[in-house]
Amino acid sequence: MHRVSRRRAIVTGAAALALGAPRAGAAEPVPDFEFASIDGGVLRLSAYRGGPVLVVNTASRCGYTKQYSGLQALYDRYRARGLTVLAVPSGDFRQELGSDAEVKAFCELTFGLDLPMTTLTPVRGPQAHPFYAWLKTTAGFEPTWNFNKVLLDGEGRVADVFGSAAKPQSRQITDRITALLDAK
Repeated sequence: MHRVSRRRAIVTGAAALALGAPRAGAAEPVPDFEFASIDGGVLRLSAYRGGPVLVVNTASRCGYTKQYSGLQALYDRYRARGLTVLAVPSGDFRQELGSDAEVKAFCELTFGLDLPMTTLTPVRGPQAHPFYAWLKTTAGFEPTWNFNKVLLDGEGRVADVFGSAAKPQSRQITDRITALLDAK
């Protein structure tokens, strides 16, 4: 690894540790969890295997809500190469609209979202969705606020995590995504 990449890896690793992100030994693939889709039906994580998946807990009334534009742009840029961006709206931080219909309308009208999105989903605490409970137990990661990002590799392993302030189109995130896409 050359110096710049090594330094970036150390910085990313330090940031991940600060977030309570993946511990050593958290290399097992995520089980095939299902999420209820905001469009009806089910979203299965196994359907996205083979390419990286960026799972983001979102909220419509948060200071980071404008990141929806960046998430859609990231999805548009890399989806043909195999990236999936999965938005997981959650009211855990009391900044989400009251219903799935309101969230869907807001995201479509305000941001033109067409990326996969779940129904309103708890992401922390005893009611957390099984995916997030698994992340906490296995990888030592639990969202600390809205727009925390979990990057899964093509085999479904936790590759990295990013905090709320990490912009979806930042080099920090796009470098990790392109590395995963180039490795497939």
